[in-house]
Amino acid sequence: MRTFIAMLGLAMVLASASSCARRVVVVSDTGTVVRTPPPGHTIVVVKKKRYYFWGGKYYRKTRRGFVVVKM
Repeated sequence: MRTFIAMLGLAMVLASASSCARRVVVVSDTGTVVRTPPPGHTIVVVKKKRYYFWGGKYYRKTRRGFVVVKM
C-alpha cells in the first residue's frame, strides 16, 4: 500500500512538473508587404502621415507596396 501511495505521489509530481513548462511564440507581421489594399480599407492620418488600416493592421505605402507597421 505504501508503494502504491508513493508511486501515485511521484506520478502526480511528474505530471504537474511537465505541465508547467510552456512556451509561447509570437510572430510579428511588421515588414510584410501587400501589393494593393483590399476594398474597404480605411485611411488614417497621424502626424500628417497617411496610414491604411484593414484586417486589424496598419500599413504604410511604399514603392514596393503596402508594408505592415506598428502603431
